[in-house]
Amino acid sequence: MNTVNSVAIIGAGNMGSGIAQKSAQEEFNVQMVDREKQWVDRGEKIINDFLEEAIQRRIFKPEKVEEIKSRITGVVGTENVAPDTDLVIEAVFEDFNIKKDVFNILDRVCGDKTILASNTSSLSVNELAKATGRPDKFVGLHFFYHPAKNRLIEIIPAETTSPESLAAVEQYCKTMGKVVIVCKDRPGFVVNRFFVPWLNEACHLVDEGVASIAQIDAVAEKAFNIGMGPFALMNLTGPSIALHATNYLAEQLNCARYYGAECLKQTIAESGMWDIGEITECDDETSQIISERLLGQVFAVSAQIVQEEICSIEDVDRGAKVGLRWAEGPFEIANKIGIKDTKRMAQKYAELAKFELPLWIKEKEGLFDFNYIDTKIDNDIATIVLNRPEAMNALNEEVVRQLGTVLDDLNSRKEISTIVLEGAGKAFVAGADVKYFVDKIREDSIKDIYDFTSYGHEVLNKLEKSQKTTIALTTGLALGGGLELALSCDYRIGTRRSQFRFPETSIGIFPGLGGTQRTPRICGIEASRYAVLAGNFLDSKVASALGIITHLIDSASINETVVTLSKAGKPQNKYPCQPKDIEHPISKFATEFYKDENMEEIISGKIPKNFNGDEKLASRQIKSLGFTAPIALGIANELLNQAIETGDDLDAGLNKELSNLNTIFESEDALEGLSALIEGRRPSYTKS
Repeated sequence: MNTVNSVAIIGAGNMGSGIAQKSAQEEFNVQMVDREKQWVDRGEKIINDFLEEAIQRRIFKPEKVEEIKSRITGVVGTENVAPDTDLVIEAVFEDFNIKKDVFNILDRVCGDKTILASNTSSLSVNELAKATGRPDKFVGLHFFYHPAKNRLIEIIPAETTSPESLAAVEQYCKTMGKVVIVCKDRPGFVVNRFFVPWLNEACHLVDEGVASIAQIDAVAEKAFNIGMGPFALMNLTGPSIALHATNYLAEQLNCARYYGAECLKQTIAESGMWDIGEITECDDETSQIISERLLGQVFAVSAQIVQEEICSIEDVDRGAKVGLRWAEGPFEIANKIGIKDTKRMAQKYAELAKFELPLWIKEKEGLFDFNYIDTKIDNDIATIVLNRPEAMNALNEEVVRQLGTVLDDLNSRKEISTIVLEGAGKAFVAGADVKYFVDKIREDSIKDIYDFTSYGHEVLNKLEKSQKTTIALTTGLALGGGLELALSCDYRIGTRRSQFRFPETSIGIFPGLGGTQRTPRICGIEASRYAVLAGNFLDSKVASALGIITHLIDSASINETVVTLSKAGKPQNKYPCQPKDIEHPISKFATEFYKDENMEEIISGKIPKNFNGDEKLASRQIKSLGFTAPIALGIANELLNQAIETGDDLDAGLNKELSNLNTIFESEDALEGLSALIEGRRPSYTKS
């Protein structure tokens, strides 16, 4: 597979400069291109201003900003793009002929391996592909504004796009930390298909005299559980953009209802911005008319998207939650409202817009089921993708249940030799769903937590005891339960972007899915105390030294490494019980600082008297331990010791871990720590 290491962005405006900035932040070499130096300079200023703000907000340190800017090279003229660039993304004005001219130049100057992409929110990707001399190396991208902040991206392959080109661009987007929706080339793609008519429908309500702008915004915010209504959103992005987009959809989909409402055209002609007003209250009847019209529009159009196989119901919801920052997607809202009312609202809007409501939604009974586990099979290698990126792939009851079902199926298939686990988006798995624990504690349903965790152990054992070679692609963030899931696999592949952490003791609990048992068996008791008790962040180099990562590689080598490990089979010694690199500074520190005879002093908050190592690092450890919940720290420490006592009997160690669950979740510290995490505050522990 071709891999993307260098990119060029054609167009240095707000969108192009944002794509360039985000690419540089993720360590790609970037050329930012425009036709005149003044526009390149303007793009560089936009990036500088954005990064300066990031310094002020303490998102980046000054030296990090300089490093990011050093990866961006300004280029005047598309004809001067480096021929060996891996991926060129055109981000010029949304005009087919202008884009076609850009691609004609790129076809001449770029090498044979270069993949071309168009950042477009509306134009036909298939038609754009035909306008290039390399239709197999062309793909559509729809970045959402601001591309350095918004995590969603729609990837639209043309009918001619090769699987290799699509895979390379998808890997680039994932490396950028994007939540990826691969969708069919249809007008509006996914999000704009339902969102743009939603904006226009709000305008129709004004034209019809149903309510004021402020009232419609207020009702929409409540109905969709969102922070900004349609008119406030249009003021943010520009009403003229909404008009252009909705007229385009009206033409392409032959739907007169989508043509820009009169008040939208009038606002653009007169002031360009909505005067929203302050009076938001309206009577219940008016509120119902507004909410049902807007909900019905979203339900009906979302049903069309699925009917046309543009994407799945999960991706429709993902687009709303990640791209638009809605709390829930259309189909999740439908489940909450109920299918009967959903169909009634959708049918009413379909009649208003004069299109036929898809049969599948008319015949739908019961709630929508969401699938969070995707499986891809290539010869004898099966890849399981945990596909809940809007929640950083956090483990909840449904995700764990679906994972268990898929593992049972793959373990039973003789033609499968290898099972690979991968997380969609930037994270592998960012732990368990904390809100679930808080809700259960408050309901006094600790047994449910125990049952959930116990079943989690069963699912991880399906990997632990699998006859297949098991590999975790921990190429992003793996926290808590996600790290424990990875540790149950035979191998863990990491890249420079890998990050790991056990945060449990600082949030009032302990690692309950094998973290206290597999970690010491992998990297030894001292290193496991460093990782588990203090909850230290482990970057890729430290994780590799400790043995958390078994194979630290470049992103370009992931597929090759998977194939190599698949052929090699299961490891001879999965649990060496010592760091992989005992000479690494952290391995040495952990071995000296966290040795048995020091633990009583460490747990009591003191640097051991006989410790002669790095005092600054030792002080940081004591400080970190001081932020932990005392009960959780004590139980976690004891469980790590019991991992050594139980030795080769992993099952015995895991049972000891489970036997402490009730104790920890019945403590007030657990509720305090987990609640504080959700509420974004520092916990205050009472040792009870």
